[in-house]
Amino acid sequence: MTLRGSLVTLRHESRVLRGNALRDPHVRDLHVYLPPSYDGKRRFPLVFVLTGFTGRGASLLNARPWLPSLPEQLEKLRAREMIFAFPDCFTRYGGSQYLDSSATGRYEQYVARELVRFVDARFRTIPRAVARAVMGKSSGGYGALRLGMRRPDVFGLVACHSGDLYFDYCYWNDFPKYLGGLPRHGGSTRAFLRKFAAAPKKTGEMVTMMNIAAMAACYSPNPRAPLGFDLPFDERTGEVRAAVWRRWKAHDPIAMLPRHAEALRALRLLFIDCGTRDEYSLHFGARIFAERLRTLRIPHVHEEFDDGHMDIAYRYDRSIALIARRIATR
Repeated sequence: MTLRGSLVTLRHESRVLRGNALRDPHVRDLHVYLPPSYDGKRRFPLVFVLTGFTGRGASLLNARPWLPSLPEQLEKLRAREMIFAFPDCFTRYGGSQYLDSSATGRYEQYVARELVRFVDARFRTIPRAVARAVMGKSSGGYGALRLGMRRPDVFGLVACHSGDLYFDYCYWNDFPKYLGGLPRHGGSTRAFLRKFAAAPKKTGEMVTMMNIAAMAACYSPNPRAPLGFDLPFDERTGEVRAAVWRRWKAHDPIAMLPRHAEALRALRLLFIDCGTRDEYSLHFGARIFAERLRTLRIPHVHEEFDDGHMDIAYRYDRSIALIARRIATR
């Protein structure tokens, strides 16, 4: 499919990512989709799209077997024209959860402060929160929801697809898998991280383990720890470390909700969905979160659909259509 709009790739040098603990690049590509009628004069709303764990912004531009790229999907939808930005928040561990951590980098600041200003300065956006949305799937959905809670001054609309919610379910089951894999992959987290980096092929077991290590780097950083973060369990016995687990759960949007209820109440759109066969049980987290929203009388749209966690980009049709209806156009 030939796009009617255009794709622009910009190089952005980040101040807040410079010198990050993982030595990940602080100069990154930012891909931007400009709608067909963009002429440098008229202003357009702006939507940031966040990828899931192991994803980069560029991955959203790729056509998949029998499926369109996201820009192609946008043009088929023919909703209100908007500018879309696809940031790269990948880390050596696979992802950042779009939050600030001493163990990975300041990714909340990177997206909500640096990149928003960068896009607003280079394109004819409408530089107001009511004309700016953030959306994503899985870790990207989590990031969108978290940014909506913490930065309502920046993002006035949020769409969370299959986001990380109710940590008791979505992470807990992978703790034994991590512990069971350690003897096959070096015997310690330090050895596992070295083996993962050197492996020409990252197996499914290794990626599952890396997901837990990455979440620990995001949710329980510790500059005094040998690896820069604390695991939520003892490596040898497997016993959960209650104090560290409490630090993880403080980042669960369900736990964050009471402190950020007013920010969510002020949004023009709060959309949450999840498949009823989600392999990480995230549909239960979405249900719990939606029920808490109802109790607090926070306007939202909560939907479920018959599918799992993978290959659900078709659900963007629903969220983008809602964003297009509710986002400010001036």
